Amino acid sequence: MPEVRCIDADGSQIGVVSTRDALIRAEQQGLDLVEVSPTARPPVCRIMDYGKYKYDQEKKLKAQKKNAAATKVKELKFHANVDTHDYETKVRHAREFLESGNRVKCSLFFRGREGAHQELGFDVMNRVLDDLKDLANAEQPPRLMGRSIIMLLTPRTAAKGKS
Repeated sequence: MPEVRCIDADGSQIGVVSTRDALIRAEQQGLDLVEVSPTARPPVCRIMDYGKYKYDQEKKLKAQKKNAAATKVKELKFHANVDTHDYETKVRHAREFLESGNRVKCSLFFRGREGAHQELGFDVMNRVLDDLKDLANAEQPPRLMGRSIIMLLTPRTAAKGKS
């Protein structure tokens, strides 16, 4: 790499110069010579403070993570023989969670001999899904995992716009 296209610290084009001249110019300014585009012919190098550049990149990345909407997963636990009032209360809570943009994980646990009647558990989960179909999509439909049935609901995009 005997020659490089060099860009000064202020962004102005210096032009095609030898690598040695570019390094000397960078040292005179107290900065680093950083290869920006190695595949170009001739390669493009920029005179900059590399430490400050990396610091700014990390700062931008942290700001992006901070501004990203962190969706939380709220969990509701059911049983196969859930009473109507308890069921309605839990569905109302699920509705609130979905309206605020959270995902909802519905878990139904079988105790003792309830596992022999798994269809009752699937009926409860399908009833939850049916009651919340105006607000939620089933990201993960009800499925049996060991002694429990698990379902994951995500808010519909149209539902977010209403609130």
